[in-house]
Amino acid sequence: MAGDTGKNPLPSGPSTLCFNKEDFMKEDFNVDQFIMECRRRVQLETLRDDLSIYLKVLKSAMIELINKDYADFVNLSTNLVGMDKAINNLTTPLEHLKEEVMGVQSAMSAAVVEVEEKLLKRKQCRQKKACLQRLMNIIQSVEKIEKLLGIRAQLEEEETHAQPTSQLTGQMIERVATEFNKLQFYVNKSRGMPLVEEIKPRISTITTTLQYSLEGSFTDGLNNKDTDVLRQCLRTYATINKMKDAESLFRQLVVRPYMEEVITEQFIRTNPHGLKGMYAKVLDFIPTHCKILKEVTTGSFQSPGEVVQGYDFLVNAVWPEIVSNIEARTPNIFAPGNPDIFHQRYTISIDFLDKFEHQCGSQASVKRLRAHPSFNTFMAKWSLPVYFQIRFQEIAGAFETALCSPFNNAEDTSTFRLHSTHNLWSCLKTCWSNDTFLPALCHRFWKLTLQLLSRYATWLTDVKEQELDRRKQEESDGATKPGSGEPSGIQPPVTIGQIVCVIADAQQVSDKVPSLFNEVIEPKLTSIGNQDNSLLLESLQESQEAITNQLPSFGAYIIQEITNQCSVNLKLVSDIPRLYRRTNRDVPSKPSTYLNSLLKPLEMFLEENKTNLAKSRGQEWVLAVLQNLTEQYYSIVSDVLTAVKKMEDSLKRLKRSKTTPNFSISQGMSDDDKIRLQMVLDVENFGSKIEALDIPKDSLEMYRKLHDLVEAARTPAPITAQ
Repeated sequence: MAGDTGKNPLPSGPSTLCFNKEDFMKEDFNVDQFIMECRRRVQLETLRDDLSIYLKVLKSAMIELINKDYADFVNLSTNLVGMDKAINNLTTPLEHLKEEVMGVQSAMSAAVVEVEEKLLKRKQCRQKKACLQRLMNIIQSVEKIEKLLGIRAQLEEEETHAQPTSQLTGQMIERVATEFNKLQFYVNKSRGMPLVEEIKPRISTITTTLQYSLEGSFTDGLNNKDTDVLRQCLRTYATINKMKDAESLFRQLVVRPYMEEVITEQFIRTNPHGLKGMYAKVLDFIPTHCKILKEVTTGSFQSPGEVVQGYDFLVNAVWPEIVSNIEARTPNIFAPGNPDIFHQRYTISIDFLDKFEHQCGSQASVKRLRAHPSFNTFMAKWSLPVYFQIRFQEIAGAFETALCSPFNNAEDTSTFRLHSTHNLWSCLKTCWSNDTFLPALCHRFWKLTLQLLSRYATWLTDVKEQELDRRKQEESDGATKPGSGEPSGIQPPVTIGQIVCVIADAQQVSDKVPSLFNEVIEPKLTSIGNQDNSLLLESLQESQEAITNQLPSFGAYIIQEITNQCSVNLKLVSDIPRLYRRTNRDVPSKPSTYLNSLLKPLEMFLEENKTNLAKSRGQEWVLAVLQNLTEQYYSIVSDVLTAVKKMEDSLKRLKRSKTTPNFSISQGMSDDDKIRLQMVLDVENFGSKIEALDIPKDSLEMYRKLHDLVEAARTPAPITAQ
């Protein structure tokens, strides 16, 4: 037990405790966390009981510990006797030691402060020395430059814009520029010093004189086409960080006079090629006046000398001047009022811009051109949204106007039947024609294309829901409300022939849209850098499906309408018993007359629409009509034969109930047999008419059932005696 006390101060408890006693010795022991952990395992009552048990264990261990070391506890106060005197004996030497340490600390602090002050003074002296050296360098540079430029020092206060007696050239200018660059460096480092403020007039005189010399040298180099002089001059401008001044000087002296002469409304009117001629004249400026500068700044085989980099005269001098003159002197070219003229001018301008970019000579130069503020200004001047809005009103407005009278016939030269569909296709081609389409508006014209197809699909839906459904409603209400029609401005219902034209045109549009995309739209998309057209094709297919999804309902309407027209004649089948019962008519030898009119509506439909109806679709509709008609025919014939059978059975029962002779001789065919024979003849004739429509009668299951029905009902005409 004693051995365990040193390692584990807590006594062990019963093994049934719900907690570990080591948890109490953890540094991060938390009562709430301890209770939550125990509560997950046992109830709170159990935890309380276990804690009470362990408390008793702790109390017992404490009593045992006190009893074990009882003598030490009793002698504790005795062992502390004389401790105060020992503490007092240590106090005095410790205080002396503290005073000595504090003295050393004060001395060290004073020494550190003294050293820091000396270092600060030394730093200030070094800074003042450097500043003085810079000021001396400024004076030396100013005097040296004045000497090189020939400026007399005694006239610096009288002549603020002194000019040299002779223009500097060649290496002298480069020497001056190098020294001037050093002077600028020293002046920037000594900004705010009184000497610098005092010497500023002299520096201004030097700057003016140097710029005058540079301008003269630059102008002479351009006039004489001297590449060596231009290289030295441009290097000098780069040395003094005045490259923008060289580009501005070229723009002012060379570019501006030329552009002010060329870019005018008068030039456009008098030139045979108009705006294109003006742009051609502008482009002629580059090889004529910029060739030597391009050789110096970009290098060429004809001029193999040193290349002076950092300049872009086309982007920073020529192009801004072109845009500035176009805005100020020919603003009418941006007017979007006439879309055809606007399209022509925009196309010519973009072509000019492409040629100008080609003259830049490098991709980096083209990127600088497109990032230049004047480039954005030029492109923003073209009111493309306004142009598209005008085109949208023209195209969409024309299509909406065509939909006001959608069933008018198209022109004879058109491949479509209806004017509305012909107008739709014309609008689609107009969106992507070279006279309308603009690459910058590609996304808008694509959206307009989908909108036109969607509008056409919506119109098809409207025709189905409004026109066809209204006609069905009128037919159903005709018998009950014959006088309820209100002749307001409602258009008459569409005819079957018009529906056929709608179906044919809609199918033709759906079939021609992919070719329009592949042959017209996709090349234009590729030209503007669009390579992945999968999403576009998917949206186009959705538009096609929206159109073709309406066609089955139109076909079902036509089939039902023709079936109804033909089935009117089937009512005469019910009159056959009346024609032969108790009329003593001859045995039938030819089909009934109603068969001549039974398929007449179908034949007339095929004849009237043979040019508008595809052969496969026509065969499909004929087969569906015949199927429906045969089903009705079968139903009526079945009812008639059933009625005839019932009547025949009734007559037989009546004869057997009456008192009659023991035998009777039947003279010829009975009326019921004549009725059955007539129906056989009619069904066979109906089959021949089906064959005449290029439909095998055996392909109609209901016809086979109909034929079997009448054949089973027909019986021979025997002579019997009873």
